[in-house]
Amino acid sequence: MPPKNIVLTVGSCSERGAKAENQDFCGWLVPHEPLLTTKGIAVLLADGVSGCDAGAEASEYCVKGFINDYFSTPDSWSVRLAGQKVLAALNNWLFGEGQKRALSRRGLVTTLSAVVFKSTTAHLFHVGDSRVSWVRQGRLEILTRAHRVQIAPDREYLSRALGLDSYLEIDFRTVPLQVGDWFVLSTDGVSEHVEDNVLLELLGSRETPADEIARQICAAAIANHSPDNVTCVVVRVDALPLQEADEVFRELTALPFPPELEPGMRMDGYTIQQALHASSTSQLYLAWDEQDGRRVVIKTPSVNYEDDPAYIERFHHEEWAGKRIHNPHVLKVLEPGHRRRFLYVVMEHVEGHTLRHWIEEHPNPEIHAVREILDQITAGLRAIHRMDMLHRDLKPENIMMDAKGRVILIDLGSVKIAGIAELSTPVQRAEILGTLDYTAPEYFHGQPGSKRSDIYSLGVIAYEMLTGKTPYGELPKGGWKKAPNLAYTSATLHNPMIPLWMDGALEKATRTDPHRRYETLSEFLQDFSHPNAAFLNQLPAPILERNPLLFWRFFSLLMLFCNLLLLFLLSRR
Repeated sequence: MPPKNIVLTVGSCSERGAKAENQDFCGWLVPHEPLLTTKGIAVLLADGVSGCDAGAEASEYCVKGFINDYFSTPDSWSVRLAGQKVLAALNNWLFGEGQKRALSRRGLVTTLSAVVFKSTTAHLFHVGDSRVSWVRQGRLEILTRAHRVQIAPDREYLSRALGLDSYLEIDFRTVPLQVGDWFVLSTDGVSEHVEDNVLLELLGSRETPADEIARQICAAAIANHSPDNVTCVVVRVDALPLQEADEVFRELTALPFPPELEPGMRMDGYTIQQALHASSTSQLYLAWDEQDGRRVVIKTPSVNYEDDPAYIERFHHEEWAGKRIHNPHVLKVLEPGHRRRFLYVVMEHVEGHTLRHWIEEHPNPEIHAVREILDQITAGLRAIHRMDMLHRDLKPENIMMDAKGRVILIDLGSVKIAGIAELSTPVQRAEILGTLDYTAPEYFHGQPGSKRSDIYSLGVIAYEMLTGKTPYGELPKGGWKKAPNLAYTSATLHNPMIPLWMDGALEKATRTDPHRRYETLSEFLQDFSHPNAAFLNQLPAPILERNPLLFWRFFSLLMLFCNLLLLFLLSRR
């Protein structure tokens, strides 16, 4: 049976070499589950800068700090986001502490190379002049570059390091793994004094223990008169988590789908009171929690997808994500107080109506009311994005408003979790999951979604609240693949009360090219609520571009009038 997680062999060696003090530091951590699956294995090497008296302190602080903090980040975060956040925090502390010690010359500056092995991928973070080499089937590739600047034939200095500046630029890349791959992390005291052929020869024996290989590599550097500390970490990939499709399906279906529920039925300590909503993908029921004495909503999967692993996986992810998002504008997913015999999700009960109902009840809304609703939607969406997740199905039907005016995002059925998406699986995951008119165009072209994709959906919702229409009209069944050249229709044509600068914000939020949209939610809210000079100075686009249908209708009527006038004049002769 294939292993359920990655298996590595790791060995290391670190010696002071020709120096009086060893300012290098290395380390790694193989955590217990569930962190082994969600966060992976971290291997690090740091080289304290010798020009600073506290180089040894800086290198040790960085290695230990990364290991402690990385494994404490949310398990929904991608490796890249978690690593960059942790390194930025470490850099800020090193730089600030170094500024305090500047007069004593005890600066805290170090290089750092880190590799996180998660599922079937190696994630590399690199700052400085250490090196990470990758060996596969006897071929060696250097995965990092030395951040040095040469100022004279015999003089160069380090251009990037942790603690060197308040701004930190990090090299990041990923490498797909195969069983038998070797990774070698080495400081410049090793990498500049051990030839590649020597490295390949030492890595060629599987019988030699990894620690001994690392020791031999360091010994070779010392034998070649390395003037620096010598540190090396070698990592061999022994097994990868390659699950069989049947095994994954068995895990996903460990809990069977519940039967069709009726009022009065009892299930796992819940009494069903009434059906709230049913669709082709799920059912919602109002239920009474007998243990806690409160009303809850139970969401059950549709039997139409009982043999669809991708659907069942998304259903599991909805609960997983909902339990990790704590925000008043995102529906709470509750922990069942009873042992579950079936697959379902328990959620808080919200008394109110959907945003769709509000749009229908307010055909001519006040702009300030739309702003207030948009602020609350954005607050919920921002909470989702902070967890490194994408909603992917924002639409008025998935937004509730309670009796006190609180706006709540209620459906995470299509959520994409960056940390989970990095895990290898035989399940075929679909990218297009949202509703046609609200789904960003890039999904239809096979591109991965981003926060800008959710901003597109938010822009469409804002446009619809103000106008009752969508910015590109009703899309054909095939979406943007069938209608690639649709043009934005100015919101002012549907609602003349909309300021030109607000229409500019809506247009930018819903651009078909994601790179030309807003990058952050705060940028969109700022421009939606405050006049942007860039939009104020823009002249409205010609009516042919804004609404070609209206233009040609008007042109046809004008031609008809001219023809009738010409006929009248001819008849008078």
